[in-house]
Amino acid sequence: MIHPHTELQFINKEIGYGVVATQRIPAGTITWVLDALDREFTPLEIQELDPLYQQILDIYTFRNNQGNHVLCWDNGRYVNHSFNANCLTTAYDFEIAIRDIEVGEQLTDDYGYLNISEPFRASDEGTKRKTVYPDDLVKYYKVWDQKIAKVFPKLTQLEQPLSHLIPRNTWETVTSVIAGKENIQSILNNYYDPSK
Repeated sequence: MIHPHTELQFINKEIGYGVVATQRIPAGTITWVLDALDREFTPLEIQELDPLYQQILDIYTFRNNQGNHVLCWDNGRYVNHSFNANCLTTAYDFEIAIRDIEVGEQLTDDYGYLNISEPFRASDEGTKRKTVYPDDLVKYYKVWDQKIAKVFPKLTQLEQPLSHLIPRNTWETVTSVIAGKENIQSILNNYYDPSK
């Protein structure tokens, strides 16, 4: 489920629609949670679907570390890619704002950690990276881990409208990490290795 202080807006002809903040979302806020209405499809289930459904799932899903495709039931499926993403996923089935997101700003992910099947050239944002590759998570997880760790302690300091959707044992782990009793899990745990 996407953060409630967001809405779907048309961005432009190249990008299409995107998820935009309707209120300021501070760094350290949970921006998306894998919830009970999100649907997971195995590769076999996708193969058995009509090609029209396969095309939809190819556009609107990401792959988890099991190689299954996850379809967000709400506007979460419209979060666009950016090499300067303001949200990052964690190893705990939720995403977090890694910097303040202002009113009218898009919520963005780096598709490099979504286990894409094929590389794609993204919009030029003036960054060194121009193409998203299936193994970007292996290449950049240390950088992403640092960005997550920097704002992770804020999880228990901020209002979190989505925290009640996180399983109790996961939230206990999160608070234990913040208290210094456990190490934070790496975003690398989300990697799906198709060769295995």
